[in-house]
Amino acid sequence: MIEVYSWPTPNGHKVHIMLEECGLAYRVHPVDIGSGEQFAPPFLAISPNNKIPAITDPDGPDGTPMSMFESGAILLYLAGKTGRLLPADVRGRYEVLQWLMFQIASVGPMLGQAHHFRVYAPEKLPYAIERYTREAQRLYGVINKRLAHATYLGGPDYSIADIAVFPWLRAWKTQGVEMADYPHLKGWFDEIAKRPAVQRGVQVLAGARKPLTDDRAREALFGQRQVLQR
Repeated sequence: MIEVYSWPTPNGHKVHIMLEECGLAYRVHPVDIGSGEQFAPPFLAISPNNKIPAITDPDGPDGTPMSMFESGAILLYLAGKTGRLLPADVRGRYEVLQWLMFQIASVGPMLGQAHHFRVYAPEKLPYAIERYTREAQRLYGVINKRLAHATYLGGPDYSIADIAVFPWLRAWKTQGVEMADYPHLKGWFDEIAKRPAVQRGVQVLAGARKPLTDDRAREALFGQRQVLQR
């Protein structure tokens, strides 16, 4: 059974969905990032960047336990373990991988900043809000254009690229985006949202979710503690 250390965030949900899609047995260990549980030494031993999610697989590639951090790396690991959701042919694989990297390099960081300055920041900074809201809208446009010519982000088949991007778009309202402005993206989003494994995945730890806007949570997530823990 795979041990999953996580919290109900987009990056956490990426791994929850992947595990559900692959039909793998797993056990979830909540890591309350608002109260600073990500700084606990046992968690840092498997996730040195103090970020969720992380996993431990008792049946690693060589038959010994394997720990992984970084959600994109975990998706690739699970795809390799199960032979699912990543094309076997070279061209198809790279088509998917480029969109996975797009999520890791652009969708996650930029939508995360939009969400931060629009929701979490104690001071509303117009420049930052406008900057990241525009970038969110631009990224939605990139995805919409891709999906005008492809069924899924990586091509004709559902893959880890779709699993990586989907959870980040669930908060479109707080990112300053109007989903109806991106009809191809919306059709893709609605279809994926109906998948039983996706529905199960986004419910993992859903009851534990809470606002992360109090001073304690801000310090754990964005404050000096991030530096002092190094």
